[in-house]
Order: sequence, then structure tokens, then C-alpha cells
Amino acid sequence: MCMLGTIVSIVGNTITIKLSIDMTNQVNLVGIHVIFEDANDTKIVGEIVDVDQTSAKVSIVGEVLPTGFLPGFSAKPSFRAKPRLIKSDELELIFGKQQITDHSQIYFGLSTVYRNYRINVNTNQFFSNHFAILGNTGSGKSFTVSRLLQNIFSNPKNAPESANIFIFDAYGEYINAFQNINQINPNIYYKNYSTNVASPESEILKIPLWLLGTDDIAQLLGVTTSSQLPIIDKALKLVPILKSNDEKTLKQKNEIIARALMDILMSGKDSTKIRDQITAVLTNFNTKDLNLQSLIIQPGYNRTLQQLLYVDKTGKMQEMSLVVDFVSKFTTEESELKTPDGTIPFTLKDLENAMDFSLISEGVLKSDKVFDYANILSVRLHTLVNGDAAQYFDYPRMISREDYIKSLVTTSLGKKAQIVNFNINYVDDRMAKALTKIISKMLFDFACEYKDRGGIPFHIIIEEAHRYVQKDADEEILGYNIFDRITKEGRKYGVLLGLITQRPSELSETSISQCSNFIILRTLHPKDLEYIRNMVPSVSSAIMESLKTLQPGNCIAFGSAFKVPTAMHIERPNPEPLSNSANIQNIWYQPGTFYQSATTTYQKPADLAALQASLTTNVKERG
Repeated sequence: MCMLGTIVSIVGNTITIKLSIDMTNQVNLVGIHVIFEDANDTKIVGEIVDVDQTSAKVSIVGEVLPTGFLPGFSAKPSFRAKPRLIKSDELELIFGKQQITDHSQIYFGLSTVYRNYRINVNTNQFFSNHFAILGNTGSGKSFTVSRLLQNIFSNPKNAPESANIFIFDAYGEYINAFQNINQINPNIYYKNYSTNVASPESEILKIPLWLLGTDDIAQLLGVTTSSQLPIIDKALKLVPILKSNDEKTLKQKNEIIARALMDILMSGKDSTKIRDQITAVLTNFNTKDLNLQSLIIQPGYNRTLQQLLYVDKTGKMQEMSLVVDFVSKFTTEESELKTPDGTIPFTLKDLENAMDFSLISEGVLKSDKVFDYANILSVRLHTLVNGDAAQYFDYPRMISREDYIKSLVTTSLGKKAQIVNFNINYVDDRMAKALTKIISKMLFDFACEYKDRGGIPFHIIIEEAHRYVQKDADEEILGYNIFDRITKEGRKYGVLLGLITQRPSELSETSISQCSNFIILRTLHPKDLEYIRNMVPSVSSAIMESLKTLQPGNCIAFGSAFKVPTAMHIERPNPEPLSNSANIQNIWYQPGTFYQSATTTYQKPADLAALQASLTTNVKERG
């Protein structure tokens, strides 16, 4: 037992000790834990924060009770308490037992204060809560995520086979870290989804369009106002009707088309515009009963609807009343449109057709104001239909939501995958954000409705979270932000977020405020440091200063899984993710392979004099 000296002052949470040991023979004591032991067996725990040749300042961090370690500083030692260095069995009460014998603990890293001392955290206290890993670029965030997951699956005889970990990989870094994880345990599998439609490195991500709701389509189309939502909602309701051909749906089609036509006929616009708009509608949307060639039978002669739309030289449609009479007979009863239940598959093209019809039936043709905010939906959807991103929604077969989620965690060999990586490196930020939100919402909705609440946990890890988990317009437009909802409600359903970011100040405050654990690597930006100071509990000024100088791979951890702020080193993952910086000093001095390959297909032009001589010769020969 190493006695340190005597207490000379207690000010607030700081205790000053007059040292009785020779400091010239000691290692650096800053960060070491001290026990203040009273005669009544009270044990107050403190951490040395400052030391000189004769004294040490110690900050109280908790108390050792018969039931374990209690963090905080509600109790303080008396002046007669004897300060001593902490013992190994007491240290285990703070940092976890050194030998992991069951599922209750997971190895995290090595203490930077106690040499080769393992930091083992309680599994539930970390993974039953949302967490955040923060740090500047190059500080080791991707390495930390990779190593943590590798630690979880490192036991070849006992790995969590029922885990469901989804990673949204902003840069395609993690495939290298996990693709061979099956070699550790034959029952552990990794699955990668690619967004690289030109040259996919694995299975291309595909989402069944019919499983998406109004809010999901709104994310895809970048909706900017809540007034656009009814158009999307109606389009989704129209899709199954426009795709079907039975008698019941035929009547619905006739009724819907007729009401759109009646809106045009009663719009008060000039006859030419009415004719053109009706022609446009019936060219794209028609039935065997209601189309441009429908016959209107009159005594003595029959004419088609198209003929009745004739506008004479005076600009009048003489047969307007006949057109109105013919169309109005299809509007006898208004059909109730039902929300799709995910049982009728459809394509983006089907949705585009329904969207165009929804725009018409919502009165777009009657109002320029409505047209302005509504037509942009049609334009964006058309762009999506004809772009590479359409492949993400070209699902090859009918599937239910439950079976689709099962397919996400099923490998091509039919095995259960524990880690699923979505490589979203090949899409722009808007599409990446939409895909991340859509899949996260689908997992959350499924978990909320699952009969065994929390029985299928989903861990969603989002790289570059500041690009996707933001305080955006979702709250105003949709009434909620899916990530805010998950962080507030997901814990009880087993849906947990891991937010990985270099710019915590750009994250949604609601989402990060619900995180229970924080792993903070080197952070330099003043705005981010101030944000961390305000958001993270138990963070002192000394700790904040230390964040600026942390070496890559070193971090300070806070939260429910860490009984005190814990400085540790995260070991390098093996294998590593593809997140290292470019090796400039090597690349600069290698042969220029890119330039050489480029110049093999590129011939330098002749100099001007040679070119002129060649042209002169050719002219003379032709002459």
C-alpha cells in the first residue's frame, strides 16, 4: 500500500495533498487514481490532476461502496483520511474486470494512464444506448469503429450471432475491415451493398418502391413544403388503380379521370386551353369507356369526343354542353382512395404516371401558384426515373417489408449476416441522405410494430453523420425528423444509433443530446470544442484542453458505460478500413503510371512549322 501524504485543503471538488514521497523517483502521477480511506472504511476516489515536488491536487470522481463504485462527488473525505494509490481490485470496479468470462463485458481499449490495462465496458450500458464517436479527420474515428466491432466478434467460440449492425459507409471504407470476418467464426458473416451502378464491388442496393410511404417519397424528391405532401400521397393511392384493369378499378379510373376533366371544363379558361388540356389528359390517362375516341351518340349522327372538342374560328367550343354531359355521367359517385398496403408492386415509371395524374386531379392546371410548387415534383421524379439512381428502386420481385428486412441480413449463401454495410460513396449527398433516412425509418417502423418489443435489436452506425443527421426541414414539413425520433424512442424498441462525425456542431441537437456514451478523439475546431463542452456531461476544462493534443487512436470516453472520464488508446484494427491518408512522399517519387497510361492513347500534335509544311505539300499534290 503506497501512502501519499496528508490532506492540507479541501476546496469544492479539489483536494490538495502534501506529499510524503520522493517525487524524483516516481513516474508521472497525473491521471492516477487515489483512495482517501477513513477509519470508518469510507473510501473516496479521486484522480490526480496536477502535481509538483511537494504537493498534488486531486479531483474527486466517486466512492467505493460495498455494492461497487459510485461515480460523482456527493461525499468528501475528512482531514484524517489517509490518501493512497488505488489497488488493482478497486481499479477493476471502475474500468471493468481484466478477464472477460461472459457476455456482460466487451473489450474497448487500453488505458493511457495504467500501462497495458484493459478497458472493458458493460455490454448493455454501451450497446443498449445511443452513442457518438467524435473527432477531427485523421484522428481515428473509422479505426475506432472497426476495432470496436472486431473486438465484439473476436471470440471464435462465442460471438453475437443474432446481432444486426447496419453501417452507412460514406466513403466505402469498411469493406476491407470486415469482409473476412467469417474466418474468425464460421457463423459470423458480413454483407456489403454497393451504390456503384457502373462497376459494383458487390450486390447493388435495391429498395422495393411499394414499401415506401409518402414521407419516404418526399425524402427522395426533396420536398420543400408540406403542401406538396398531398400530391405524393394521392399519387401513391392512384398507383394501384392505374395499374389494375378489373371492372371495379375501371369505374374508379373513369370517375377520377372525369373529375379532372370537369375541373378543366369548369375552369373558365378560353376554349383552346380547355381543348388542349383535355386532349393532354386523355392522351396519357384513358380507359375503354373514356378516351378521345369515345363515341357520343346523337340522333342522326355519332361523333367522337375529340371531334366535340373542336374550336371554331371565333374561338368557341360549340359542343361544350355535350362534352360536359358526356363526362359528368362518370362522376356519379366519388371513390375513396385507399392508402397502399405494400401488397401491389410498382415501378418508378408507374409512380411517375400516377404523379402526373395526381398533379392534374389536384388542380395544377387551374392555378399557376399550385403549378409552381407541384410541377417540381414531377420534374424531380422524371429525373430520378431516367437516372442511374432508378436502379436502387428496381426491385426484381414482390416482397413484404418483413421479408425485405430479412433479406438485408441474409448473404448470397443464405447465411445470417451480423454486419451489413451500405456503401453510399457513389451517390450525391442528397440521395445518400434520402437512402439513409428511408432505410433507418423502415427498420424503426418494423421494430415498433414487432410483437416482441426489443426482440430484434438494430444498431445503425452512420459515418459522416453531420451530413445526414441534421436539424433540417423535416420537422416542419413531415412533423418529425426520423433520427430525432429514433434517438428519443428507439431505445425501448432496440433501435440504437451510432453517430460518427468530425463536425458535432452540425449535428441535430436533439439526436446528439440523447446519446448516452461519447468517444472523443482529437478535436481542434473551437466551435466543435464549445459544442462538446456544452453537450457532454462530466467534462472538465482540463479534459477539453487535452482533446486538442490527443494522438491518433487516443480518446477520452464519457457516459453510462464509463464510470469516470476514461483516457484510452484504441488499438489498430486488423485488417484496417480504407481510411488512411494518401502516402504523398511515396506516390510523388514513383513512376507516373496514370500519366503513362493516359499518354498511350494520346498523340502529341506536330509543331506548327511541321504542320504548315504538311498542309503546303498536300495542297500542291492536290493541285
